[in-house]
Amino acid sequence: MSALTAAAIPSADTTGSLAAFGHDAWWIILIKTVGVFGILVLLTLFNIWWERRVVARMQHRIGPNVHGPFGLLQSLADGVKLALKEDIIPTAADKVVFVLAPVIAATTAFITFAVIPFGPEVSMFGQRTPLQLTDMPVAVLFVMAIASIGIYGIVLGGWSSGSTYALLGGLRSSAQMISYEVSMGLALVAVFLYAGSMSTSEIVAAQDNLWYGLILFPSFVIYLISMVGETNRAPFDLPEAEGELVGGFHTEYSSLKFALFFLAEYINMATVSALATTLFLGGWHAPFWLDHVWAGANEGYLPMVWFFGKVLFFIFCFIWLRGTLPRLRYDQFMALGWKLLIPVSLVWIVLVATMRYLSTTRDFDMREVLIFGGVVFVALLLLGFVGSDDVEDDEAVDTEPRAGGFPVPPMPTGGAVRGAAAPLVFRTSAEPGTASAASAGTTTGSEV
Repeated sequence: MSALTAAAIPSADTTGSLAAFGHDAWWIILIKTVGVFGILVLLTLFNIWWERRVVARMQHRIGPNVHGPFGLLQSLADGVKLALKEDIIPTAADKVVFVLAPVIAATTAFITFAVIPFGPEVSMFGQRTPLQLTDMPVAVLFVMAIASIGIYGIVLGGWSSGSTYALLGGLRSSAQMISYEVSMGLALVAVFLYAGSMSTSEIVAAQDNLWYGLILFPSFVIYLISMVGETNRAPFDLPEAEGELVGGFHTEYSSLKFALFFLAEYINMATVSALATTLFLGGWHAPFWLDHVWAGANEGYLPMVWFFGKVLFFIFCFIWLRGTLPRLRYDQFMALGWKLLIPVSLVWIVLVATMRYLSTTRDFDMREVLIFGGVVFVALLLLGFVGSDDVEDDEAVDTEPRAGGFPVPPMPTGGAVRGAAAPLVFRTSAEPGTASAASAGTTTGSEV
C-alpha cells in the first residue's frame, strides 16, 4: 500500500512546469471547477459591497451597513431582488439572440479563470495537485481569445434589443474592446519575450526573484490603462454612458438577464486583475520578498492569501478611478488607445527585444537598462496625457439661425464661460432693499 501511495504522489516538485498538469483524477478536477466557480461568485458579491462602501467613504456617506455584519449580505439581497423582477423581452427584439447574449457574456467570463494559478502544488485529499485548474503552452492567448468571444455577448445584446440606444452602446463596445485589446496584447508581448513562455504557471515561476512589473514597467502601465478600457469601467464606460445612451447595450434588459451582464462585468474585473497579478506582480509569490525571511511564505495554501491580496489591490484601483475621474469623451478615449498606447507599446517591444537579444549574445545584465528605459517611457506616456489644449477662438460667432434651422441661443459675451461657477449665496434673513432690487431685476443669478 505504501509503495502504491508513493507511486501515486510524485515526490518531485513540478511547480511552474506544464508537466504538473493533466494527471489529476476526475474528482480533483470537479473539486477545482466548483471551487473556482464558488470563488468567483463570492468575489463578485464582495466586490459589489466593497465598491459601494469605498465610494460611500469617498463621498462622505455610510454605504450598505444593515443586511448582515457590516452590510456584507446587501449584494446577496440585491441579487435575490433582481432575480424576482419581471422578465421583459421587447416586442422588436430577436428573442433567441436576446436571451443568448447575456449567457455568452457570463460564460466566457467564468472560463477565463481556468488557467489562472492560485498557488503552488499542494496536497489535496492525499493527491499532489497544483492550485490551478489547468495550464497550456499558450494559456495567456487562451485568456485573450475567450475575452474576445465575450465581446459578442455585449454586441449581440445591443443589436438584438431593437433599440437605438442599445445598438449604439453595442457598436461602441465592439470598437472600444477591439482597440484596447490591441494595446493590451502588445503590453503582454514584452512579458512573453522576457519569460520565454506563454504559460501562466511558467511566467509566475520566472518571477521568483524579481517581478516583471518592475523590469517591464511601461508594459505594466499600458496594461493597467488597457484593462480599464477592456472592462468598460469608469472613466472608460462609454458603451453604457447613461447621460447619452440611457443604459447602453443593456437598456432593454431586466431580471436575471441583466444580472448576468452585471455578473460578467465584475468577473471580468477580477479576471484582468488576476492576469495582471500573474504576469506583473509575481502571481501567488509572497510580496516584498518575504520568502527570503520566512521559508514557508510560498508553501501550502498560504500563497492564495498573497494572490487575492494583489487582486483586491487592482479591484480597489477600479473603484478608486470610478469615484475620482469623470467619463472621457469617446473621441478622446479612442485617440488615447490608437495614437498613444499602441505606438508607445510598439517602440517598447522593439527595445525589449533588442535588449533580450543582446543579453543572450553578450554577457551583461539587462535589468538595470530595462528599468531605466521603462521609467523614461512612462514619463513620455504621461506627457502624452498632458498634450496641448486647443484654445478655442473667442471671437464673436454669428448666431443667426439659418433658413429652416433651429434657433441657436447666443453665446455669452466674451465666449464660453470657463472655470468654476459663481458660488451660491443663501440669504438667512430679509435685507433692506432686497425686494425692490429683485423687482428691478438686479438680483444676481447666484443668490438664492
